[in-house]
Amino acid sequence: MVLCLLLPVAAMSQRWHLTLFGGVSNYQGDLQSKALTLDQSNLALGLGVKYDVTSHLSIRSGLNFGTVEATDARNKPSLRFRNLSFVSRILEGNVLLEYTFFNMEDKKISPYLFGGVAVYHFDPYAFDSVGRKVFLQPLSTEGQGLSQYPDRKPYKLTQFAVPLGAGVKFRVGYNTVLAYEVGLRKIFTDHLDDVSTTYVDPFVLAAARGPKAVEMSYRAGELNEGDPNYPLEGTVRGGSEFKDWYYFTGFTVYIGINSGNGSGGFGGKRGRKGELGCPKPVY
Repeated sequence: MVLCLLLPVAAMSQRWHLTLFGGVSNYQGDLQSKALTLDQSNLALGLGVKYDVTSHLSIRSGLNFGTVEATDARNKPSLRFRNLSFVSRILEGNVLLEYTFFNMEDKKISPYLFGGVAVYHFDPYAFDSVGRKVFLQPLSTEGQGLSQYPDRKPYKLTQFAVPLGAGVKFRVGYNTVLAYEVGLRKIFTDHLDDVSTTYVDPFVLAAARGPKAVEMSYRAGELNEGDPNYPLEGTVRGGSEFKDWYYFTGFTVYIGINSGNGSGGFGGKRGRKGELGCPKPVY
């Protein structure tokens, strides 16, 4: 009888799932104009948990780690002589609502949608002409934080994002579901790649941040056919009309926790052979 009383508690625990993500990370912005592509993508990993509120609605939370990068050398032909590049590690924590269209206890395949809120950290850097790593945000390459450009504020390296995505789930075992998903991140900065607006006065920039800032803000002169003359102040360097995005694409594995007795979890119709003869509750 005591065991029968404890069974509902065990069933509740079966609503929890461990999530493991493996795939790629990428971004769209001034140095990568393609909306969704594997070009210049990098390995991404994630770990989290999921709680099933109902058979269709779940809450997910997790940590994702990936790298985004791009170079004008692989950009549109009209932008290649700008010769800018960047790399940034992305560390993200998120809380998501996930809606699965079909009950995975009854179906083996179902599409799903998710959305929520995330906090992420980034820190763009590039390699100079001799291969040394140089972090770009402290250089104010577009005059951020300089008194001569009061409208250009320094961008924060930790910010909020809005994850939005979709995928398809496949039940591969009683306790395991495999999913493929695409998760976009709407962000509120155009400096993920440290490129956004126009060139500033190189003498003002050098006086405030040093010659390295001038070197890293305009790099066309490093090319054999590039123009060594720094552009006039106000010349377009990037487009600020649209903000940058980053995204994760890949596979997520959901593993049910404590769902081995056949009730709850992904395979609720299985495991009846070992049912106990407990009286059914009256609701």
